[in-house]
Amino acid sequence: MHFYRHFPADGANFIPANALARPKPRGMRGQAVHLTALRGPGVSNTDTDSFINEVTEEVRRDRLFALMRRYGWIAALAVVVLVGGAAWNEFRKAQATAQAQAFGDAILSALENELPDTRMSELAAIEAPQPGAQAVLDMLMAAEAANNDDDADAVARLQAVANQTELPTVYRQIASYKALTRGADVLSVDERRTGLEALAQPGQPLNLLAKEQLALIDIETGQTSAALERLQAIAQDATATAGLRRRATQLIVALGGTPDEG
Repeated sequence: MHFYRHFPADGANFIPANALARPKPRGMRGQAVHLTALRGPGVSNTDTDSFINEVTEEVRRDRLFALMRRYGWIAALAVVVLVGGAAWNEFRKAQATAQAQAFGDAILSALENELPDTRMSELAAIEAPQPGAQAVLDMLMAAEAANNDDDADAVARLQAVANQTELPTVYRQIASYKALTRGADVLSVDERRTGLEALAQPGQPLNLLAKEQLALIDIETGQTSAALERLQAIAQDATATAGLRRRATQLIVALGGTPDEG
């Protein structure tokens, strides 16, 4: 096998025979390049890998820039929406806080007046920022009416709050309870009993207080045994407050009964 061709007589560098047979490197677009063709004298595998990594990274960078030029406006829009939404949310929170503070200050200012009629008129002039605040305001006005011995006005205002279906249940039940306990001279016994029995259902937040009022209605109508039974149940209820248990025990003793132990 011949390894070298004949070289000129003048002693010029000879050319390896296998170098003449080596194929030329193919183009890099869509075709593989023989790694040995990329290596020159003294070029190691590490240098070749580093060159390929640089080319790959450059291609990735070009693609990323192209995607950013095409879809960058979407990212910018998303940032604007997020920042704008956060700013609007903070503005609403600050506005709600300011309204609540102004509402509370107006109520305190009205209640500080010594004249009942003036207190009522100033409370009526306050603008509530939301339905819940209006319910609180109506109940305060009902309390003022009750303090002026106007039970009919107080009960009417409280019943109006209790009938507002858009309010949370706790607001409606408190208003209904106050109307039923204040309306002895306005509502009939049957109306009060029916309303309190609805509040005394298991799971209702005011059920024990409603049962206490039902016991008082039993006493009012001469049903002592029914009253004692209700009061014994209240006194033994683990969820009853200390004050409620004490009142129930005192009523049991006053009716001639004996509080059950345990």
